[in-house]
Amino acid sequence: MSGRIPSKAEEDYLKALHHLGGAERLVSPNEIAQRLQVRSPSVTGMLRQLAEAGWISYEVGRGARLTPQGLREARRVVRRHRLVELFLHRVLGLDWSEVDAEAERLEHVISPRLEQAIAQYLCEPEEDPHGHPIPTPEGEIEQRALWPIVALQEGEQGIIREVRDDDPQRLRQWEKHGLKPGARVRMLARHTLDDVYELQVNEQLVRVGSEGLAGVWAEKVE
Repeated sequence: MSGRIPSKAEEDYLKALHHLGGAERLVSPNEIAQRLQVRSPSVTGMLRQLAEAGWISYEVGRGARLTPQGLREARRVVRRHRLVELFLHRVLGLDWSEVDAEAERLEHVISPRLEQAIAQYLCEPEEDPHGHPIPTPEGEIEQRALWPIVALQEGEQGIIREVRDDDPQRLRQWEKHGLKPGARVRMLARHTLDDVYELQVNEQLVRVGSEGLAGVWAEKVE
């Protein structure tokens, strides 16, 4: 088992595994390839490399799962990424649709000292601009029971907690409709045959299809 620091490419794989649920289950090479938009043969080679370093357990032909050491490394990257997103948005004023791509570039060059300074400046925040929980310095992360917003039945209410962050056009559309973390929503009508959902978002009436809501997650409330 290696005590070395992961390379940029290794950090990308560890973060992808974390995103795909690799802390709880085996993630297939195809899933990783799709997430990182790389060819499957290169995934196999990297998984062997990560396994040799002790960051994953790898079953050939089945997939990989993060070890406790790998989970710590993955969450270090996730923490840096989400802190940078929030700093760019809150302090530098970048639009929430821009910060994910910028944070992807910066997350690998942020030193532990700068990470600590950013976290202190932001008063150790709990969420990034898209509502995703920021891991603590110890690697703890809040677990939530969230539902896709289209799962709300007529009359049910929810509070948006998280939104997908990797599609700028989608984020700009959600902002236009008020579909942002913290917004209170009520499902007014579900026209499933026509694929149209009518929502009250705070005080705004929104009519949108299921694809336009894909990636918005809410916490159900009474």
